Amino acid sequence: MSRCRIQYAPPADQARHAMPRPLRDTFDTGMHALAADPYGHRSAPVRADDDRREATVGGVVVRYYVSATVLTVTVVRVVYL
Repeated sequence: MSRCRIQYAPPADQARHAMPRPLRDTFDTGMHALAADPYGHRSAPVRADDDRREATVGGVVVRYYVSATVLTVTVVRVVYL
């Protein structure tokens, strides 16, 4: 699979922009790595759907969907402390 494009649903994008700058930089670097291998990166499927996934990226928990046909990772939830 080629590198996927990353897009954020509005709530996930708002949470990303609210992160402190150092955390966001680490998170963005990790998300670029995840985009290269969205089924890897120590991610796990959510329930029985292999395209609906959850991973910890740079200390941030993300839930995302993979669309292999259009090479897109859509982040729907971002949780950090």
